[in-house]
Formats: sequence, structure tokens, C-alpha cells
Amino acid sequence: MLRRPVESAQYASEAHRALLSRHGLTGSMSRKGNCWDNAVMERFFLNLKRERVWQNDYANHAEASRDVTDYIVRFYNNVRLHSTLGYLPPTAYERQTAVQHPIEVSEIT
Repeated sequence: MLRRPVESAQYASEAHRALLSRHGLTGSMSRKGNCWDNAVMERFFLNLKRERVWQNDYANHAEASRDVTDYIVRFYNNVRLHSTLGYLPPTAYERQTAVQHPIEVSEIT
């Protein structure tokens, strides 16, 4: 019988997979070299670079950090329209979704 080698990454470890299994959950990890699990973040970082970072010549790390934070907090989350969210910014989409589908609290403690 062939066994999968024990992997060093914590989310691919046998202990982590066993924990997921005990709770009836399925991990969302693709094979090495498969980008689908990272597609959303890859797209975010591409947008960040195109819309902000590559448009500026930062004097130092602190200036870049402030500008990137401003982009994410002020613009990306509150102003920038996202086609996958019905052309709403994330904060507006979350407010709309929270009203339509309130989160239920589990009685399991």
C-alpha cells in the first residue's frame, strides 16, 4: 500500500487532516503548483500593485505601508466596486448580506 508522505506544512499534516475529519470537514488545499486556492488573493495583490503600488515612487517603507493601508481600508473595502459582489464594495456587500441572512448562533458549546 502506498502512503502519502508526511508533509511538513501544518495544514497538510496528518494531525490537521484528522482534526478536520473528526468534525466532518473537508480541507481546501490543492496540489503543489495548482493556483486555484490562491486565486482570490493573487487577484487582490495584482489589483493592489496595478492600482496603487506601481503608480507611486515611495520614499521609504513607512510611506509605502501607510499608502497600502489607505488603499485597502479606505478605497478597496469601501469604494472600489467588485464585479463578483454585484458591483458593490465589500463593506456594502457585507452590510447587505448581514441584513438578508443574519448569522445564527450555535447552541453547541
